[in-house]
Amino acid sequence: MEIINFAEYIPELVSVSMIAIFMAIIPGADFVMITRNSIFFSRKAGIFSSLGVSAALWLHITYSIAGLAVIISKSILLFSIIKYLGAAYLIFVGWQTFKSKSDIEICGTTGLMSSFSAFKTGFITNALNPKATVFFLSIFTQVVKPETPIAIQIMYGAIISFTHLVWFTCVAIFLTQPKLLKAFKKSKNTIEKLVGGVLVAFGVKVATHTGS
Repeated sequence: MEIINFAEYIPELVSVSMIAIFMAIIPGADFVMITRNSIFFSRKAGIFSSLGVSAALWLHITYSIAGLAVIISKSILLFSIIKYLGAAYLIFVGWQTFKSKSDIEICGTTGLMSSFSAFKTGFITNALNPKATVFFLSIFTQVVKPETPIAIQIMYGAIISFTHLVWFTCVAIFLTQPKLLKAFKKSKNTIEKLVGGVLVAFGVKVATHTGS
């Protein structure tokens, strides 16, 4: 069994770690969906949505390590299927949030969304994001060397997944602070329209994005 010299991969590790941090904190569809589930349903829903995003990242990591990211990104059919499914999901959830009136309550501790539903929304939102495909393609073709051992690549994937889990869990906890929830509740209808509109906008942007 070949012994891996971890010191040799420290520069890659640092690069991947920094990319993972920026990838997590830059606002996108994942952030908006977790914001939605956290303040409209519960802190628990936000955290389980974070777990869903973290789990979906392993889907991207797996096919990137296997080399399938290149095939997906270069196949107009496959990439389009992912793109339009992802766009349709974001638009659907966004529209449901936008047109809701009093059926969604801002609570922060208990809510109507089950743990599974929360996990599912986080997973689907990330799994069907075509930008994630392109992003992981760039990481595993430009940052990670082809000769990097699979074990090291899996470790990089774990760092990316864990970074997202920690960040979005912190977001869910922060947004469900009692003082914030009290303020959110006063502007519930406005927040619903804003969050719903942003999700729809993300969906339209994904659908009309021509790059691959």
